[in-house]
Amino acid sequence: MNEMTHAFTSLIYEKPEEGIARIWLNRPETRNAQDTHLLYELNRAFDRALADDEVKVIILAAKGPHFSSGHDLMEKDIPNAHARHETVGTWTGADWKGVEGHYVREKEIYEGFCRRWRDLAKPTIASVQGKVIAGGLMLVWPMDFVIASEDATFQDNTMFMGIPGAEYFAHVWELGIRKAKEFLLTGQPITAQEGYEAGMINRVVKREDLDEETLKFARLIADKPAFALKLGKDSINAAFSAQGFDNVQRAAYNAHHLAHAHWRLQSGMPLDPSFAQRFTKLQGKKVISE
Repeated sequence: MNEMTHAFTSLIYEKPEEGIARIWLNRPETRNAQDTHLLYELNRAFDRALADDEVKVIILAAKGPHFSSGHDLMEKDIPNAHARHETVGTWTGADWKGVEGHYVREKEIYEGFCRRWRDLAKPTIASVQGKVIAGGLMLVWPMDFVIASEDATFQDNTMFMGIPGAEYFAHVWELGIRKAKEFLLTGQPITAQEGYEAGMINRVVKREDLDEETLKFARLIADKPAFALKLGKDSINAAFSAQGFDNVQRAAYNAHHLAHAHWRLQSGMPLDPSFAQRFTKLQGKKVISE
């Protein structure tokens, strides 16, 4: 197997064995920080796996020591970066002169992509090591299963930025009410074991076994009929809507952008400027903040 393509610049797409596609985040020098280009590539990579009838399961993994440091705060010229890509959602046509442009961009590439990836018509597995920070959660949480190495940690540090949570607001569904409040309002990381105990993670494995254990788990799914997998996943995902996820998500997304608008009025930046300056330096130095 081992079919591989170099059509992507921020990702590696491969088929390691029959029935399984694997997408690697491949910006280890930024600890897989997500710029606009990476997110559109990732969406296209998922589309490629969906279009391949041989693929029954999709793995999302990451090169380097950390799964993802979140959104790339070093990215420049964000409006034009967004404009260079063909939009895939319904929130288009922003003029970039006010709040609308920022709202629409994130409505597509943050909230919109996450909700689309959650409902992909094939089962997905996040294979996670190292740190997963803020926007990194938005790549893990939409996946159907999470296999994490023992050293993995998970953190939503957006409160330090003056922002009330990452754009994909699945905290309660992933952790439960009490743990979600602790996770979000303290901004402190949790371990893979804590995530497992809360129900956020399916398996915790040794770091050196992560790739093989993820493939082993994928094989448990790939031996089923593809149509049955699609129907089963869709039936379970219906619980998100039944439990009010859509309304909670809309409210949380609007609160997120109210905070962005507040900081732009206060400082001309979309978040607390002291945090932005510190964290962009850390991403630029290839270091991840605790």
